[in-house]
Amino acid sequence: QLQLVESGGGLVQPGGSLRLSCAASGFTLDNYAIGWFRQAPGKEREGVSCISSSGGSTNYLDSVKGRFTISRDNAKNTVYLQMNSLKPEDTAVYYCAAEGAEGVRDITTLQVMCVMMVNEYDNWGQGTQVTVAS
Repeated sequence: QLQLVESGGGLVQPGGSLRLSCAASGFTLDNYAIGWFRQAPGKEREGVSCISSSGGSTNYLDSVKGRFTISRDNAKNTVYLQMNSLKPEDTAVYYCAAEGAEGVRDITTLQVMCVMMVNEYDNWGQGTQVTVAS
């Protein structure tokens, strides 16, 4: 059974940092593009960042560019989201999700691109809360 588990969330002061982890079990992440999404209370889920299966292509939400960095370690079957200079508006539940070749893109395409569209991802974690407050 495919399972993604997020960890690393918590309470941090503005300007602080957190590193989120997304660990996979039941499958290997090698052929999956991974996205990080977040959902704040009363708001729709939005894409924050994504990384292609090879790690060679990444995308970021404009508001997090220069502050967040996505990376992956396929040997550890884990994807990370390093979040620096956190702001109160970053407060949300953060989810990771995996897009595989069973979707609209084939294995070769997933190696070179990723998208931050909620409906393109079929496999989701349970989420981890990030709260930025003083």
